[in-house]
Amino acid sequence: MATRDDPIAAIATAPGRGGIGVVRLSGATIESFIPSLTGKHLSPRRATFSRFLDAEGGTLDEGIALYFPAPHSYTGESVLELQGHGGQHVLRSVLERCLELGARLAEPGEFSRRAFLNGKLDLVQAEAVVDLIDAGSREAARSAMRSLDGEFSRRINSVKEALIQLRMLVEATLDFPEEDVDFLRQANAWDKLADITGKLDAVLTQARQGALLREGLNVVLIGQPNVGKSSLLNCLAGYDAAIVTEIAGTTRDTVREAIQIQGVPLHIIDTAGLRETVDLVEMKGIERTWAALEKADVALLLIDAKHGVGAQEAAMLARMGEIPVLTVHNKIDLANEVPRLSADGREIWLSAKTGMGTDLLKSRLLSLAGWQATGESTFIARTRHVVALRRARGSLQAAADTGTQLELLAEELRLAQEALSEITGEFSADDLLGVIFSQFCIGK
Repeated sequence: MATRDDPIAAIATAPGRGGIGVVRLSGATIESFIPSLTGKHLSPRRATFSRFLDAEGGTLDEGIALYFPAPHSYTGESVLELQGHGGQHVLRSVLERCLELGARLAEPGEFSRRAFLNGKLDLVQAEAVVDLIDAGSREAARSAMRSLDGEFSRRINSVKEALIQLRMLVEATLDFPEEDVDFLRQANAWDKLADITGKLDAVLTQARQGALLREGLNVVLIGQPNVGKSSLLNCLAGYDAAIVTEIAGTTRDTVREAIQIQGVPLHIIDTAGLRETVDLVEMKGIERTWAALEKADVALLLIDAKHGVGAQEAAMLARMGEIPVLTVHNKIDLANEVPRLSADGREIWLSAKTGMGTDLLKSRLLSLAGWQATGESTFIARTRHVVALRRARGSLQAAADTGTQLELLAEELRLAQEALSEITGEFSADDLLGVIFSQFCIGK
C-alpha cells in the first residue's frame, strides 16, 4: 500500500443504487481541487449546496460539498466530501473528474491508514471502523463502537502506564548497583507486578468476549442420516433453512445458517449424514462434512433418543480428536424423555421438532464458547489482540518467576510492554499494517 502524501479519491458508499452517494478525497493539495470541482469557495466544516463540474464547467451532479482543512479531519489531512446522488454512473463520473485533477484512486483502507499514521486513530480504533461496518449483531456493533471511542485502547494504555512505572523502578535498581532486591521489596515492586497482572487478566477476559462477538462460533451438526440435524438447524434458525423429509440422506451438501444468541453470532452448519454409501453425490457430501469439522469450534453429535449412542456414533466420537463435542439426544417427544442436561454438560436431551430443550442447548453453546454474561460493557477485539494479551500475560508470569535475577525481570517486563504496544500500533511491523488495512473497504 502506498504511503505517499499524494491526494487520493474514492467512492465511499456501497456499490449499487441509492439515494445518496459520497466521493471522498484526502491529501495536502485538496484545497486546490475545490474551484475546479465546485466553481466556488467552500467555508471549512460547513455544508454547501453545489454543482459538481466536469472539465468544461458542465454539471456532472449536484449535492452537498464539505471541506475539512488539515488537521481537523478524519485522516488528519485536508478532506473534501462530495455528497450527491447514489447512481453508480454519476458517482464514477465525479470520481473520474477527481482523478483528472491529479488525485489517484485510494487503495483499500487507505483513508483509515492515513488517519492512523497521522495520529487521529490508534490501530485498535482503526480496526474498530471495519468491525463496526461488519458487525453481525447489535451487541457486536455496540462493542465495536466502544472500541472506536477508545475504551479498549484506554484499558491497554492504563496497564501499559503501570508497567512503564514498574520498569523504571527495576531499571533504576540495575543502574545503581548499590541498590539491591531489598530496595524493590521496599518499593512494593512485587505487589505492583501482581496488580498489573490482575488488571491485564481483566482486560484479557473482556477481549476474549469481544473476539467472540466479532468472530462468532462455528457449530457443526453431525450424525447418521435422519436423526434430525436439518430439523434442529431449522429450529435454531427460526425458519426452514434446510429441506426436511423422511428420506434418509436428503441433505447432500453443507447448509450454513447464521443465528444470534444473546448477541453472540453462531454459524450453524448442517451436514450430510455420516454412513457407508456407494452414492457418489452423498460420498462427496460426507467428505465435506469431515472438512467442515476441521474448522469447527463445537460439534453437535445428534442421535435418536430411543437408540442412544451406538457403534457408529462411538466411531464418530473417536475420530473427533480435540474438537469439543456435545451429544444431542433428539426426538425426546417420541421417546417419553424430558429436556435435560447431563451432569458433566456433555449430553443434552431435546426435541428439534417441538422445540423442547432448545433453550438448554443455546445456553450450553454459549457456555462452550466461553461467553460470560457479566453485564459489563464489552469492547470488540480480534484474535491478534487476544494473542498479544496472552503473550504479555506470559511475560508477566515469567517476570514473577525470576526471583532475584533483575536482568531477566527487566527483560520480561520489556517484552510485556512490547506486546501491549503491538495492540495499539505503537510497535507494529509495516507488513502487519499492510495486512490489516488491506481488509478495509475502498473509501474507508
